[in-house]
Amino acid sequence: MDRTLDRDRAAEPVVSAEEPEQPEQPEHPERPGRADEAAETGQARRLRELTDLVSHGLTAGIGVGHSLGVLLSELGDGLSVWTLTPSPAAANAMYTVHGGVISTLMDTAMGSAVYTRLPDGMLYTTLELKVNFIRAVALDDAALTCVATAVHVGRRTATAEARVTNHAGALVAHGTSTCLLFEAAGGPA
Repeated sequence: MDRTLDRDRAAEPVVSAEEPEQPEQPEHPERPGRADEAAETGQARRLRELTDLVSHGLTAGIGVGHSLGVLLSELGDGLSVWTLTPSPAAANAMYTVHGGVISTLMDTAMGSAVYTRLPDGMLYTTLELKVNFIRAVALDDAALTCVATAVHVGRRTATAEARVTNHAGALVAHGTSTCLLFEAAGGPA
């Protein structure tokens, strides 16, 4: 995987879906299981939660990962990388990948990038999604890659941007998202 976006983020945690981060071993061997969860940072917990949620969706046969093949590739601080392999499930009337499917890929990636930066007890929902399509994608094309970054995360709103490229690195679509931030039920006051 190309890590050019990660060069400036070397100190930030990055989780790759292909190579899951191994949990730290507990300091006290008499206590089995993962390291003290209280010591886990909020961001590390967010990365783990999102990775676990995506895995569960695939296993349970729910969500866009299962239905459309939108798959998590990498997560980091304000960064998410997702892929989509075109298939007949993504077809429009012209037998190319439907723009709504590419928009779903981008919305998923941008929301995930925002999620990695949220404080504990906060969630998000998309308020606005703007997508610019550059070229069509055939149903038998190789996988698309969507790289999304959180641009701003405030108290009430967040923004993100994303770029979708094909296997040759050519731009397929780019866009932005605005998210509404809100407290989870039972979250901190």
